[in-house]
Amino acid sequence: MTAPAKAPRMPLASLPPLDETDGTRLTRNDEREREHYEGSDLTGYDLTASLFTECDFSAVTLDGTQLRGARFVECRISDSFAPSLLAARTTWREVVIVNPRWGSAELFEANITSLHLRGGKIDYLNLRTSTITDLLIEDCTITDLDLGGCRGTRIALRNCRVETLDVTRATLADVDLRSTTLATVNGLEGLRGVTIDDYQLSLFAPLFASHLGVIVD
Repeated sequence: MTAPAKAPRMPLASLPPLDETDGTRLTRNDEREREHYEGSDLTGYDLTASLFTECDFSAVTLDGTQLRGARFVECRISDSFAPSLLAARTTWREVVIVNPRWGSAELFEANITSLHLRGGKIDYLNLRTSTITDLLIEDCTITDLDLGGCRGTRIALRNCRVETLDVTRATLADVDLRSTTLATVNGLEGLRGVTIDDYQLSLFAPLFASHLGVIVD
């Protein structure tokens, strides 16, 4: 019998005392540590390749903020707003994200280690060709979740609603999709190494049959 999927290892929830700042002086290639940004509007800021360590972002606006190559280490991001999140090739290590309201979230080619995303709504979460170790997404509504070409270990979606999941050419191990509602899955061969429940299996049966060329009469 195949062993059940191993649960992702989650980051610590607490942060040390932080300095309050509005973020107006943030620039690209910045290095920030132990700061709290509350209600900051970072629309259009260029924070390329910046490093944030033990920082807390509360109710910040990140619309069009250029975060390409930025690194978030032991951070917390809550109630953030971003119709367009530009975060390609970012690094996320021991990060908690709570109630995001994101439209198009471009996190392709990201490097994720121990990320907990809880609540909120995301229209398009693009994690294509990312490297993921320990990712928990729970109680979140995602229209399109793109894991195409990613390498993922210990990923769990709990009590989520996902309209379209793309796992084309993904390499996955210890991935648990039980308790999540999925409408459509693209790239069925990428489900190798994924755990689903009996109900999901019954819903996916027509997709599996079509993929294998099986005629059901």
